[in-house]
Amino acid sequence: MPETQISNGFREPRMVVRKFLARPQREGVGATVRRSIGRFELKYFDPFLALDEFSVSAPAGFPDHPHRGFETVTYMLQGAVLHEDFEGHRGTIEAGDLQWMTAGRGIVHSEMPAPTGVQKGLQLWINLSSKNKMMEPRYQEVVSKDIAEATKDGIKVRIIAGEAMGKKSPVYTNTPTMYLDFTLTPGAHLQQPIPIKWNAFVYVLEGEGVFGNPKTPPTTAHHLLLLGSGSGDGLEAWNKSLKPLRFILVGGEPLGEPVAQLGPFVMNTQEEIDRTIEDYENYVNGFEKAKYWRSEALSS
Repeated sequence: MPETQISNGFREPRMVVRKFLARPQREGVGATVRRSIGRFELKYFDPFLALDEFSVSAPAGFPDHPHRGFETVTYMLQGAVLHEDFEGHRGTIEAGDLQWMTAGRGIVHSEMPAPTGVQKGLQLWINLSSKNKMMEPRYQEVVSKDIAEATKDGIKVRIIAGEAMGKKSPVYTNTPTMYLDFTLTPGAHLQQPIPIKWNAFVYVLEGEGVFGNPKTPPTTAHHLLLLGSGSGDGLEAWNKSLKPLRFILVGGEPLGEPVAQLGPFVMNTQEEIDRTIEDYENYVNGFEKAKYWRSEALSS
């Protein structure tokens, strides 16, 4: 079989090696999530710890809770989420907005829905390397109008992280990451390079598409597709349907480090997890302000 020549910077498309349907489950306080990474069949896809597609209406939500050792990336699809933390950082993440939160040594925060309607979005958890796990917390927030976009040949892409179609995101990724939101019109054909050593996946948001091999059946919404690693340096996708196809393509450089996790705490060893629990319970080493802080959402 002749080698595929791809004009967009890669020679051999990656194939889909595993496919999961993310089924609805309860999470937080009354929220509904579809978890595709971080479930029992796929606990960890280095460097990705979790991917949730969430749907939440007030008074449900994600009240005060801690994090340490990784990053949370919130990308709103519909409505808005109100965010506040124990450092006094607060704001509203609206449809199309991005919040890239590096928890580092420790953050306690709340994520609650806007008062009316159904709020929908994605939250991705990205692991930090051992050298970055205790870094100072930070936020990178980009409103919808400032997210880089490109359109060509029936393909629109919003560049959350990384680069595509000649455009680049301003977001700095501690763990090298690409995060692209693609919409393909009927008949469109995408060829997107992926660094060859990175792990990568597709999550379908709307419509149906064909990925990797043009002869495979189409994949519908709420499915996660793991792309093969070690061979292939790009994603090839087709919209053969009569409706738009929307999906995210996410890739990251594997850390290759041991993972010890207890809920919202992610470290490298069990001893570090034990120390994190002690820090949180005693309000030290990054959790000092948690002692007296309560979110407005929880206080009201």
